[in-house]
Amino acid sequence: MSTSSAHLWSPVRWAANGAVRLAFDQLAGAADGEPLLLVTGLGVNRLWIPDGLCRMLAAQGFLVARYDQRDGGESTHLAPTATGNPLTALFARRGEAYTAEDMADDAVAVMDALGWRSAHLLGVSLGGAVAQRVALRHPHRVRTLTTMAAVPADAAGLRTLRYLRMRTLVAFARLRLPDTPDRAVAAGIAVSRLLASPNRSFDERAARAAAERNADSGVHDRQAQSRQIGAQWHGPPIRALTRPTLVLHGADDPLIKPSAARAIASRIRDSRLVLLPHVGHELPETAWVALVAEIRGLADSARPLPSPPAG
Repeated sequence: MSTSSAHLWSPVRWAANGAVRLAFDQLAGAADGEPLLLVTGLGVNRLWIPDGLCRMLAAQGFLVARYDQRDGGESTHLAPTATGNPLTALFARRGEAYTAEDMADDAVAVMDALGWRSAHLLGVSLGGAVAQRVALRHPHRVRTLTTMAAVPADAAGLRTLRYLRMRTLVAFARLRLPDTPDRAVAAGIAVSRLLASPNRSFDERAARAAAERNADSGVHDRQAQSRQIGAQWHGPPIRALTRPTLVLHGADDPLIKPSAARAIASRIRDSRLVLLPHVGHELPETAWVALVAEIRGLADSARPLPSPPAG
């Protein structure tokens, strides 16, 4: 974490789900508000969610916390598995290390450590699928669900292929990064370029500054990504989801087609679909006002939580 942003966040704390330790922190300065847990994407750490966006959410009355998923950031990294290629792990349906249920339970473990009986969820990319699964598996813990730039949480293997842009996947596979101390920075810039909207000028200087502030090795850790993406879901389909749901997606997403968002919204009753113009597979500052307004509106219109299960 950079010196400039360190004061914005509490010291790192730890939650436990069995043997897995999960690093999390909370935006400093707010004593009350509505809990909002941020769930990050494939391989990356919690610092990828921009501080400015988090401050805007806090200004709208949310208590903001974020965590590193297992195999990301400072959280527990599992042992290597036979599959070290994310595409192979996805399409071969080889969940060798843990299940998608385990990843959903990680989010609840973080909520427990925060002392939150329930929270709003905002999940981005893989985090969107994880957040959907949390709402399916633990509906009494989820006030609202916002899933962004994600595929349907019950899609698996080859069924996921319809939602992915193969040109971008091939470009990821062909990335060749220098084996130097600056490798994570180079990876961060390259990934930011690949995921940005093609209808906006790419700001390489800003991307470099962001990558230097957060030199996250998870961007190029294919083993960890393979374990995350290979985690299989055995729970109900997303049509069983009952919590108030907002489905956000960049209209220009170069990785996951907007049809994924349409599929999610069509299968979750009373959900709201919003396509964000000139947004790729990213969280650009130009979209923060609209994004925050949508999340605030969802929270304001939320139905009461269901009663927790007996016992």
